[in-house]
Amino acid sequence: MAVETKSSQAAQDKMPMMRHLREMRDRVARSVIAMVITTALAFVFAEQILEILKAPAPHLELIAIELLENLTVTLKVSLAGGFVLAMPFLVYQLFAFVAPALTSKEKSYIYRIIPFIAIMFFIGVAFAYYIGLPPALNFLTTWMADVAEPQIRINDYVNFVTRLIISVGFVFETPVIIMFLARMGLVTPQWLAKRRKLWIVLAFVLAAFITPTIDPIVQTIIALPLIFLLELSILLARVVYKKRDEPTPEEA
Repeated sequence: MAVETKSSQAAQDKMPMMRHLREMRDRVARSVIAMVITTALAFVFAEQILEILKAPAPHLELIAIELLENLTVTLKVSLAGGFVLAMPFLVYQLFAFVAPALTSKEKSYIYRIIPFIAIMFFIGVAFAYYIGLPPALNFLTTWMADVAEPQIRINDYVNFVTRLIISVGFVFETPVIIMFLARMGLVTPQWLAKRRKLWIVLAFVLAAFITPTIDPIVQTIIALPLIFLLELSILLARVVYKKRDEPTPEEA
């Protein structure tokens, strides 16, 4: 009888895990389908997207030195464009997957900030495209150009531009994420303020990684907004900060 009870209990314990795995499978499947749709849409307009990516450096004449390079670049651009288009839906799927483990209040906060996550991402993309890219590309393409005329491969150009745009887009999520953590009581404004100097150093490290140039002006152009984002995060944390309480039975 005891053996049967243990077996029954084990089977009951496995059921939530199976539901959890099925939920993860469904969320991943929906995300993949969304990426396929948005990537296919971006593929239709791949040439126009490439023209947009090339616009910050109109003086460049990109070259392809491999037989499949243009096709490979088209696929990369389509995938990057599809990811940018699908990003809000992907974020929703991620939060929807973890939502069952949260309290009702935490769920409501998450669903409120999802639109702002998408908005900040697109603001970061716009900043990288209009503010960060032109000086970075100008420096990289004019450095010692009188000694050796640069001939830029289209694959290298697209890799650099898309990495910069998407990386900065993610970095611009910082205020929204920190605001949410502060509202949950997981970080405090005081804790963030004490690490201001560390963040300033990290901002320049990230700027050097995002724009791998030795030009301090280009790195500063990227680093300053990152520092501003931290200050904005501290301000928002002070507004929404709440000490973390144990969930009540009604919230659980």
